[in-house]
Amino acid sequence: MTLDFEPIDDVTGPGEVESNLDLLARLFPDVVVDGTVDIDALRDLLGDDAAPSSAEAFGLRWPGMAAARRLSTLPATGTLLPKPEESVDWDTTCNIVVEGDNLEVLRLLRRGYTNKVDVIYIDPPYNTGSDEFVYADKRITSRAEHETAAGHRDDDGVLQSGEGSDRAQDRKAGASRHTAWLSMMYPRLLVAHHLLKETGVVIVAIDDAEHARLKLLMDRVFGAENFIASVTWQGGRKNDAHFLSPSTDYMLIYVKDIGALADIRWREPKPGVDSILAAGRKAWADSGEDETVATKLMRKWWASLTTDDPRRASEHYSQIDGHDGRPGAVYFGDNLRSPNPRPNLCYDVLHPVTGKPANMHPNGWAYEQSRMAQLLAEGRIKFGSDETTRPTYKRYLDETSTQSVLPVFYTDRRAASKRLDALLGKGVFTFPKDETVIARWIDLVTQSNPEALVLDFFAGSGTTGHAVMDLNAADGGNRRYILVQLDEAVDKDGYATIADITRERLRRAGKQVTDKQAPDTSTIDTGFRSYHLASSNVRAWDGTPDQLDLLGAVDNLVAGRTTDDLLVEMMLRLGVDLTTPLETREVAGSTLYNLAGTLFAYFGTDITVERANEVAKVLVAWRDEDPGDADTTVVVRDTGFVDSAAKLNFAAAVEQAGFTTVRSI
Repeated sequence: MTLDFEPIDDVTGPGEVESNLDLLARLFPDVVVDGTVDIDALRDLLGDDAAPSSAEAFGLRWPGMAAARRLSTLPATGTLLPKPEESVDWDTTCNIVVEGDNLEVLRLLRRGYTNKVDVIYIDPPYNTGSDEFVYADKRITSRAEHETAAGHRDDDGVLQSGEGSDRAQDRKAGASRHTAWLSMMYPRLLVAHHLLKETGVVIVAIDDAEHARLKLLMDRVFGAENFIASVTWQGGRKNDAHFLSPSTDYMLIYVKDIGALADIRWREPKPGVDSILAAGRKAWADSGEDETVATKLMRKWWASLTTDDPRRASEHYSQIDGHDGRPGAVYFGDNLRSPNPRPNLCYDVLHPVTGKPANMHPNGWAYEQSRMAQLLAEGRIKFGSDETTRPTYKRYLDETSTQSVLPVFYTDRRAASKRLDALLGKGVFTFPKDETVIARWIDLVTQSNPEALVLDFFAGSGTTGHAVMDLNAADGGNRRYILVQLDEAVDKDGYATIADITRERLRRAGKQVTDKQAPDTSTIDTGFRSYHLASSNVRAWDGTPDQLDLLGAVDNLVAGRTTDDLLVEMMLRLGVDLTTPLETREVAGSTLYNLAGTLFAYFGTDITVERANEVAKVLVAWRDEDPGDADTTVVVRDTGFVDSAAKLNFAAAVEQAGFTTVRSI
């Protein structure tokens, strides 16, 4: 029996260099030799589809692109520290808020959340051309280094303007700012691609400055074939604009795999459809159940609406039916002609009063004769007073209450600012995104999935989390969110960082949602678990694959860190959802953790033979209280045993009890 439990830092995750190499070795074993890739052999296996290294390729390129791509493949070296004191409903919530650089956080989340996220919405920092860039990723070059790589600086580091004017110099400086922004976005989008489900959707907000380059970058990461739309958001008007009002934002929408959505149609309810149907029922009752009078009353109701009322889009639904169990049903008379001349669709349809063939379009009818007979029997065909009037098809509003969505919409951005000012105080966070707009698009692209997982790794004021809570309050759903916000300093009373604003906005928005709930409605998750990005709890962890001599260390835990901190790091390394149900029991002076019966963890120290036996007995008994089908993993602190005898006793006990996987941290 071995004394060495497999360290959890030996585990690799999807998208990381080592796992990419393993995947390539499984697909093409001939090209991976002694842990390295024979590029020439791989090119031979790919045949004509493999471009030579010197080939010119179509697509977006910029200085520093390769370095940015490599950032996405690095394994995470940090951890997340749980902060229950900053959280709301820590023990029960399934929402997560993380403070820290989002690239490292995404790499930490990759193992547990690959193929788990339904929709990603991000509003990344727009490229304003500032010399300062808050996302200063390691291994990403500085602006000056970008300019040197692009040939814009000479050997002495002096920016070259060439023979042109100052405008040429400005253009070159602008190019370096574009590269810095692209190098920031590229690795984050690559990791985000891993997190999305195959049916997942990503929505990225952007302005004019980087729209074109972001579109090409998204084509590269998600595939041009998976592009859905560039949605235009018109948010107001600036009359002092020199040329055009700069009031337009965009949302680039991509799916991970368009083939996985082949049978899916995105639809949303027509605006005010319930009130329109109610107006139809009222018109029917007020008319004394007379279709002609009811239709006049319905049209009068439509005329009473203001011209900018969104319900006006359905104004053609102005006729009322009272037959066949549809008292007060609203419909419009749709065309019954075939779009193209079809001899087989040319047949007589007799008028029910005159008995003569009704007026038919020269192309013929829209339906085959058998289907037309069925519609006539169901009363779905509306005739005129005689056969000279062409019949129409009754298309009922309650059967077509949803609609496709236009890629252009108007929502005044000032309304969102006013609501946030009312929630947090005036000027705490300027120019927030609109939670009603984000809720609308999340609901649309997830097809109102009440269990959707939503990720936003440029969280800002927390608008996406607010939107998710509002959606759940509207339909009783259990959607959950993961928000990530950089610990960027702000000069606001009561707030040290933007992440402080994020959390406070979620606290107040959650309370607002709860206060509006009726007493008899199901409880909405308005809480969140707060985490902070930090260096690893294990002092020896340095990001390299070298084995760590944990038995040789007196104490491998960073001073001030707790076993709860260590538990979270273990979950991240092993790919366990951070909101997995957790139970604890105190055993031999430390906490024994039980994660849904599939993983147990014990990080106690000074474990003697007696304590090792005690921990093993409790572990086995607890497992046997509710035995599951899944393989159960046990994780221990490798430096926790006082000697090899204690470790050997523990290993023998858990192995005899049927635990097949024991790891160490």
